[in-house]
Amino acid sequence: MSTSCSFRITRTAEDLAQTVAAISQRLVKLEQRIESLELKMTQSKNIQSDEEIVMLDGVDQLLQECKGLLSNSSNDLETEEVWDQGSIDNENMVA
Repeated sequence: MSTSCSFRITRTAEDLAQTVAAISQRLVKLEQRIESLELKMTQSKNIQSDEEIVMLDGVDQLLQECKGLLSNSSNDLETEEVWDQGSIDNENMVA
């Protein structure tokens, strides 16, 4: 009877060892997957931030162009007002 008891204990220990080995392998695979996902996320963040920087640079350039157009428009309007005022003054002088 002690032999069968010993056999059962040994068998259970072997099963436990196999289970621990299987769990360890799964853990290693999960850690590798996590590292892979973290690397992908880091790369995608870098790509997104690079794309965002390019987009923001484009927006900044558009803003500068709009400011330039607005300042040119305001200068043109002031010139037209001065020109129109001069025309009005000249018509008053002729009349």
